[in-house]
Amino acid sequence: MDVQQFDFELPERLIAQHPLEDRTASRLLVMNKRTGELAHRQFTQLIDYLNPGDVLVLNDSRVLPARLIGEKADTGAKIEVLLLKSLGEDRWETLVKPGKRVKPGTEVVFGNGQLRCVCEDVTETGGRIVRFHYEGIFYEILDQLGSMPLPPYIHAQLDDQERYQTVYAKERGSAAAPTAGLHFTEAYLKRLEEKGVQIAYITLHVGLGTFRPVTADLVEEHVMHSEYYEIPQKTAEIVNAAKAEGRRVIAVGTTSCRTLETVGQAHDGKLAAESGWTDIFIYPGYRFRIIDGLLTNFHLPKSSLVMLVSALAGRDHIMNAYRAAVKEEYRFFSFGDAMLLI
Repeated sequence: MDVQQFDFELPERLIAQHPLEDRTASRLLVMNKRTGELAHRQFTQLIDYLNPGDVLVLNDSRVLPARLIGEKADTGAKIEVLLLKSLGEDRWETLVKPGKRVKPGTEVVFGNGQLRCVCEDVTETGGRIVRFHYEGIFYEILDQLGSMPLPPYIHAQLDDQERYQTVYAKERGSAAAPTAGLHFTEAYLKRLEEKGVQIAYITLHVGLGTFRPVTADLVEEHVMHSEYYEIPQKTAEIVNAAKAEGRRVIAVGTTSCRTLETVGQAHDGKLAAESGWTDIFIYPGYRFRIIDGLLTNFHLPKSSLVMLVSALAGRDHIMNAYRAAVKEEYRFFSFGDAMLLI
């Protein structure tokens, strides 16, 4: 498949720069994944499309304030360090700007010396492996000194850092938010539960690779980045019971979808309580083992995520839906509106 088949025209003015004041005030484009039929709704009407017994699976990963601004210990030159992945024992895979100034052995100082790091190695993709040195609790220091690593297409300043977290975020580790969940409030989740919808959680720590466009000419040649996931026993039991009884499992976000399908693929259509790393790439032709529906935001042209939703609902249906979303001026990407494929 040619990657160009997943391209579409998107006016820059439709890229949402700010979250809405009320999380649930977004619009919702509902699509029948079999027929492609569209309905223009408000997010608060999601409840009308869910049945008692449906299982909604959410990603409870919490975004790290992973962007650190420091200076070289020897010259004072400004250095930006972006945390990508914990390697244990205070070692992290990072992106560094400007990279040419940070060679193995370079020390970078943050704050008033509360935090320091030393570059140990250069990765194949040009990142840096660094080891941090500090006194106290690393994540508390990071909360003080770090800022949210907003996606490259958001140019506005974020006044309230919590608006780039879901209300149920708890497991620290993401470099980007699982944005489909940003539309929920605790009160709305409670309303869904009162209707009889079951809420279950998985964890997938989102990597920055999620924003990278597919650069290969052919879809099949694209190599996905790897992300860490965990599925609790309770979630495995809830989802397996729903599948056995013919009830629907609806993933909130492509991260939840990729986690469920990774494990479902490995265990013949069932979930197991486990953790690991996934680089699953879902594109048209993929056979879904677990999910029956998906709540997601609108994605970048030619991205692996547009290919994922096309696998669920068909490329022609998705491209038609995206054209309709542009025409109706839906808000796109992380702080944008939502889409329900069901």
